[in-house]
Amino acid sequence: MSMTGKAIAISTGQSLKIGVIGAGWLGGTVAKLWVKAGHQVMFSTRHLDELQREIAPLGANASVGTPAEAAAFGDILLFAVPYDALPQLGQQLAAAMKGKIVLDACNPSGWQQSDLAREANQNGVAETSQRLLPGTRYVRAFSAVDATAIEASASASAANKLGVPIASDDAEALKAVAKLVEDVGSVPVITGNLASARSFQRGGPGFRANTNAPALRAILHVDV
Repeated sequence: MSMTGKAIAISTGQSLKIGVIGAGWLGGTVAKLWVKAGHQVMFSTRHLDELQREIAPLGANASVGTPAEAAAFGDILLFAVPYDALPQLGQQLAAAMKGKIVLDACNPSGWQQSDLAREANQNGVAETSQRLLPGTRYVRAFSAVDATAIEASASASAANKLGVPIASDDAEALKAVAKLVEDVGSVPVITGNLASARSFQRGGPGFRANTNAPALRAILHVDV
């Protein structure tokens, strides 16, 4: 099936295979909610034994593997790793992630910045990440919200659901990711093309706003 077909399948609520590269605080929280929504998710991290015990209660739709195994498993991928790990992962996983929708939640450090972090903050984190994850249908997502806010939103009232800013140059991928944001119990706030993601990178008004969708749209000057 084409990736356009996958995007349509997402909108109809079909169970998807998702690989999560970096199942720590944020990646793990999002991944668990996707499992509860009925998706098949492979979690990957450096501590596989510990993670295996943690996800065991989630049932058969949750599995554990290496980053390479998760990248091969998923039709959709989420990256939630330290920013300086992206160049190596982009090279190692290039073949497995080619043509796939990739959600990028990675942020450069705000302190003791590497050369890569300085480049990303200056040139745009989303644009830099897209270059480091070549050949993918890249979407900036889950990068500006805290895991605790995502978790709380899953059981919040409709008026208090968390607004999650997302951006991409790929309109079809953006629609697919918007549905995946809804699947974790949050509300997608589409800011526009990839350049618009600067409004919610570190230092932008949308970074760590952790508020509901109407308030976030007002902060980012985004129409409904």
